Amino acid sequence: MSAESYFKEASKILEQVVLTQMGKIKEASQVLANAAANGQSIFSFGASHSFILTEEIVYRAGGLMLINPIYPHGMNLFIRPLTLTSQLERTAGIGTVLLQSSPARSGDVLIIASVSGRNPVVVDMALAAAEKKIRTIGITSSAYNAVVKSRHPSGKKLNDVCDIVIDNGAPCGDAIVEIPGFPQKTGPVSSFTGIAIVNAMVSETVALLAKRGIRPPVFMSTNVDGGDDYNARHLKENKDRIHYLD
Repeated sequence: MSAESYFKEASKILEQVVLTQMGKIKEASQVLANAAANGQSIFSFGASHSFILTEEIVYRAGGLMLINPIYPHGMNLFIRPLTLTSQLERTAGIGTVLLQSSPARSGDVLIIASVSGRNPVVVDMALAAAEKKIRTIGITSSAYNAVVKSRHPSGKKLNDVCDIVIDNGAPCGDAIVEIPGFPQKTGPVSSFTGIAIVNAMVSETVALLAKRGIRPPVFMSTNVDGGDDYNARHLKENKDRIHYLD
């Protein structure tokens, strides 16, 4: 029953995302397409599990080659102890340093994901991006943002500091399945909807570029015959905007 409940509730939330966020998704896709058409780079960041969204769209079959990861050093599952990830994302200043250490420059676009939107790392990065005139697309939970207090010294949250904000539909606390007689909900949903959102943005961006007569570099699966040669050719052609090969 609980497995069915997860699919049922998650599908409802995804449907709401489609109904309420398509305008924002298309607006964000237009920004991404403009950047790609103008020779700019695209970057993506998220701390802890929010970095899953970046991993989904970077170096991925069907993905846009121009999306570069900004790695959440010390804030992903490679760090030990894992509890350190929570401490680091709450430390003011790290987000600024991470952006300044990246190749991102004026005119580029940055996708930032954070479910709660409350921690300093994402707020600092978005603020630093604004100073550098980098457009920002925030993916977060409006329900979370409405309830929790910011941990940033400014009192701001991610939805306060991004140019475009897309609601991933996750409830406060993220988990969506109630177990009778058990106090804690299970079944987080933010990765499910977040991945759908970023893949939808990439698809819309590619379509917009193709409509302009631009052939954007999109990865072919390396498990398809000819995929390696195809990818190598397009990576080489666009190497000035692809920074994860260095």
